[in-house]
Amino acid sequence: MMQKIMNLKKWVEDYETLSSKQQDLEVLIEFQKAGEVSEEELDRNFEEVFNLLESIEFRNMLSNEGDSLSAVLQITAGAGGTESCDWAEMLMRMYIMWAEKNKFSVKELHHQVGDVAGVKSVTLEINGEFGFGWLKGENGVHRLVRISPFDSNAKRHTSFASVYVYPLVDDSIEIVVNPSEISWETMRASGAGGQNVNKVETAVRLRHSPTGIIIENSETRSQLENKNKALQLLKSQLYEIELEKRLSARDEIEASKKKIEWGSQIRNYVMHPYKLIKDVRTQSETNDVDGFMNGGIDQFLKSYLMLSGQKEN
Repeated sequence: MMQKIMNLKKWVEDYETLSSKQQDLEVLIEFQKAGEVSEEELDRNFEEVFNLLESIEFRNMLSNEGDSLSAVLQITAGAGGTESCDWAEMLMRMYIMWAEKNKFSVKELHHQVGDVAGVKSVTLEINGEFGFGWLKGENGVHRLVRISPFDSNAKRHTSFASVYVYPLVDDSIEIVVNPSEISWETMRASGAGGQNVNKVETAVRLRHSPTGIIIENSETRSQLENKNKALQLLKSQLYEIELEKRLSARDEIEASKKKIEWGSQIRNYVMHPYKLIKDVRTQSETNDVDGFMNGGIDQFLKSYLMLSGQKEN
């Protein structure tokens, strides 16, 4: 209840701040006409008002059920072998850097290394308000085109990785799971070693028979803690499925994720023979590949939210 009150209070405070700054801007316009205020100062104040208004508008787009929750982000390497494993690790780094820039905390829940390089799959918990709302548009296949660092002939390669994002349920959401529908497996965690790692079976794999969902977790050195976390992740996925049923979006997401290969991607990352990142859904694009891969993905996230908002309206 306190969290809900604080959220509503934030809306009121931002509105009052925006209203006050808008009035100040109107006064500055009059002063500028009289030659008492420079254009630079007027532009600076206008940009401040515009950015605050844009921030409020985008938060309004994140008003669907579940948008305010933290996110669980799962990256899986697709067709392409070592290339795709390396690409999956590059995506992992990109999302971690985005999260850190936006003051989200990141926790690694599961990490399966590639045979030669990169990762086969990784699961990250992105903690913070509206984590899921911001990242929900990243669901789908991401395609990379580049000169392979693993090819001695320096040939161009195409790699694929799948990204799956779902909301992390908290104590305020009750999801009932029948224990008889769950089976458990334990295994040794991969890692650099230590008191328990690689010696005791602390990692767990959960299978949910009605949905076919499989959750793997090796976050801690405690099997019990890993089981509890895996159960929370299962509830999170079941919650997301229910949300998408209500929003009639499940079929779209699953259709875009059927095969992690040609023709199924939501975004293309071309690093050779030219540099261009383009989203096939929103047509957003950028030539700043380095900035994008260093976590500068906000504009693409906003473009997707704008497109989704237009469809809902």
